[in-house]
This record gives sequence, C-alpha cells and structure tokens, in this order.
Amino acid sequence: MSLSQLRHWVFDMDGTLTIAVHDFPAIKRALDIPQEDDILSHLAALPADVAAQKHAWLLEHERELAVASKPAPGAVELVRELAVRGYRLGILTRNARELAHVTLEAIGIADCFNVEDVLGRDEALPKPDPGGLLKLAQAWNVEPSQMVMVGDYQFDLACGKAAGTHTVLVNLPENPWPELTDWHASDCGVLREMLQQGRDT
Repeated sequence: MSLSQLRHWVFDMDGTLTIAVHDFPAIKRALDIPQEDDILSHLAALPADVAAQKHAWLLEHERELAVASKPAPGAVELVRELAVRGYRLGILTRNARELAHVTLEAIGIADCFNVEDVLGRDEALPKPDPGGLLKLAQAWNVEPSQMVMVGDYQFDLACGKAAGTHTVLVNLPENPWPELTDWHASDCGVLREMLQQGRDT
C-alpha cells in the first residue's frame, strides 16, 4: 500500500510538526528526575501530591514553549495538503491536550484538526503505548492498517507498530530504527514531495 492510499494520518507534535525546543535534561534537573528515566513514567510512579506539583510545573513550562512554537520545515504545507485532500488528521502527543491546541494555533494549522482528534497524555497512555492510536481508530471507525503514524522518535514508531498502523519517520537525516519504519523522509517537505510524486510505495 502507498502512503497516498492511506487517508487517516496521526502526527506526533513536538519535533514532528514543530521545531523541537524541549530541553529534556534541564526539565529532569528541575523536577529532580534521574537523567536515565522517562519523565512521564517517573511522575506516574510518585505519590499523588508530589506528582501533582511536578505536573503543574511541567504544564506551565510547556505552556511557554507552546505559545512560542515554530513549525518544522514543510510541516504546515504537508498538513494543509492532506486536509485539502480530505484526509482525516489526528494528533497523538505526550504533551497535554490543551497545550497541543495552543501549539497548533501558534503554527497556524489548528483548523486542520478536529478538537476530539487531538489526544494528549491525559486522554491516552503515553507513547509507545498504542492505546491512543487504537482510540482514534475506533473513533474513526477504521482498521489501524488504514492509518499512518508520523513522528520523529522511536516512541512514535513503536506506538504505530504496536497498534498495527503504518509508520513514517521524519526530521532525522538518517533512520536509526529501520525495523520500526515503513517510510523515512528527512523532513515534512520531503514527505509531501514523496506523496505528490508517487515515491511512497
């Protein structure tokens, strides 16, 4: 199956549709999280009151980043083209849903996504858990095999594979996870060209 035949696209957000700005080592230092730990997994294991305080700090920090978001190269044009084609578009992010909307507004493509098709860390277990993709598949009444997950990191690809969707890696010059990747494009502009020129089989 070619990419152009897949009419249900789900995007990671930070680093995929936006230029990555999160300084994860600094965030971990600020929240007293060991550098080798995943932030959301670490917070989930803390006592509720401690976790709530740290989540509040994280939300405000991420809000500042969301307002200042810049689109990744080719991302706006890709999303607009998919929307014009009538494809169904969703977001699956480890960020908070409300901040995903702020980010999409900041980069000028919020109108391409239905509010209910934007899932954050409170609507589904964080990637690489496939729950968010399966939730969208159910809402859209499609099989996961009719969907594609687009992201810039291993978690995005592993999530797609676990859910049974196709996967696209973007915004990396090389592909360090070939076993998880169906298509690889150096940026969203190249991915759009692949679609237009039929180089997506």
